[in-house]
Amino acid sequence: MDHKAYIADRLHIDGVGRQEIYASLAVPPDLTLGDYALPCFRFAKIFRKSPALIAEELAGQFQTDGVISSVSAVNGYLNFKIDRKGLARDVIGQVLGRKCAYGASDMGAGKTVCIDYSSVNIAKPFHIGHLSTTVLGGALCRIFDFLGYRAVGINHLGDYGTQFGKLICAYKHWGDREEVEKGGIHAVNDLYVRFNSEATEEMEAEAREYFRLIESGDEEATELFAWFKSLTLSYVEKIYDRLHVKFDSYLGESFYIDKIPAVVEALKAKGLLTESQGAQVVALDEFGMPPFIVLRSDGASLYATRDLAAAFYRKKTYDFDKCLYVVAYQQNLHFQQLFKVIELMGEPWAKDLVHVAYGMVSLEDGAMSTRKGKVVWLEDVLSRCVEKAKAILAEKNPDLENRDEVAEKVGVGAVIFGALYNNKIKDIVFSYDKALNFDGETSVYVQYTCARAASVLEKAASAGAKAECTDVEPNAQEFELLKAIASFPDAVKSAAENCEPSIIARFAVDAAQKFNKFYIECKIMQAETDELRSFRLALTEAALIALTNALTLLGIGVPEKM
Repeated sequence: MDHKAYIADRLHIDGVGRQEIYASLAVPPDLTLGDYALPCFRFAKIFRKSPALIAEELAGQFQTDGVISSVSAVNGYLNFKIDRKGLARDVIGQVLGRKCAYGASDMGAGKTVCIDYSSVNIAKPFHIGHLSTTVLGGALCRIFDFLGYRAVGINHLGDYGTQFGKLICAYKHWGDREEVEKGGIHAVNDLYVRFNSEATEEMEAEAREYFRLIESGDEEATELFAWFKSLTLSYVEKIYDRLHVKFDSYLGESFYIDKIPAVVEALKAKGLLTESQGAQVVALDEFGMPPFIVLRSDGASLYATRDLAAAFYRKKTYDFDKCLYVVAYQQNLHFQQLFKVIELMGEPWAKDLVHVAYGMVSLEDGAMSTRKGKVVWLEDVLSRCVEKAKAILAEKNPDLENRDEVAEKVGVGAVIFGALYNNKIKDIVFSYDKALNFDGETSVYVQYTCARAASVLEKAASAGAKAECTDVEPNAQEFELLKAIASFPDAVKSAAENCEPSIIARFAVDAAQKFNKFYIECKIMQAETDELRSFRLALTEAALIALTNALTLLGIGVPEKM
């Protein structure tokens, strides 16, 4: 429960909005006075009374209940104390009752959200630049699904363009089917790189012809392209499995080619198309944007045109309530243009299109730029992180069973968390050492906290001790942990509303920190009474469930032991 929201909803002050009350509520430095405080000084001019008198009057009007146990006025502040026993009963009861569904809701029932993410290019390996879109989109799919929406994951494949004619040309000149099958996507990429460095003018002409043959449905060209596509998908599926990502649609750019004429006709019918230097464009200068090019001077479409056709297809196919595009911020202008064109076409659902922009990822040595030849394959980053995790685990726990399985969860989880912990729009510099820090703001820290909680519960079960929410007044550490756990459902909703999984990642770190403080300062198995031990075991189980649910939404596995 968001206690600030609960107070703001129930506190009525003439002339002061609910949002202003919510924003003004703060945690006082002296928690003996209350858990939240509302300074009344800003209301003095409105009511022409002293802040102290205003606070006293408001305190007299507020009705306490099972959530707020007391309200007091102190030196112009209105202080609220949360009913700690009530909070414990409510939170622990909900968590233990719902378990893996804790934090879920049906707020999205009957609604569909399309999420366009990852969007890999055929015949090119995954590099670290694909990390953010893939894990961000995957997390959003899980979050919206958790909230009752129908989440449709779409991988808008880059499978159209002259580069595929170049690839076929390179294969025909230098390729060997057996060698390419053996080398997979990297062998295909090597052929493409070789073409770009060695191709003659005659080969460039051949490449254009091969692309024309693909477009016209030539049997050999189509078969070769389908082969390259299958090699790509076989390769990326393995990475998607490691990242716990799945898609409902793999329709790429080529799928929309035959749907472009209808969109062009609709633009003409609306009087939106004009000619500019031979190209067909939609003028957007009155909106401060350059023209949206629909068809080039030779009549060919662009990826922008295919995006336009795809938007109409998705609306017709899924009748979405929202369609999210998880694409880097460099494409801000493109999506502003795309959405504006659909709006100008008179489509009311243009307002439901959302560009979820994110920043760039690089390694500490700056490795990322393909033009500088410093591209880093994502599979290598994942594998290196797993190997480092395995070495750390061997040092910390030499007797750990299933070390390879645990290392996979820890290493891959560290990469995912590293991309999701900060606000999505920020550029990220990935560090192996920081990502695998057991004491930092990392998934490893949260995973280790989960393993610690699981160990406590395992020992308790062996000793026959029960986890039950008994009638205990929570102390300071227990109360802070309870509040953290209680905030999880709101964190999930906020993550969906803002398309910001970092809210859940930060919840996980905060809750883990609160649990570890509780673990260190409060005896659990050696509690003074059986009643207190049962309560603390119930609190431990509730923390484990909330943390596990948070990591699962992010796509991160939770080892039972570390």
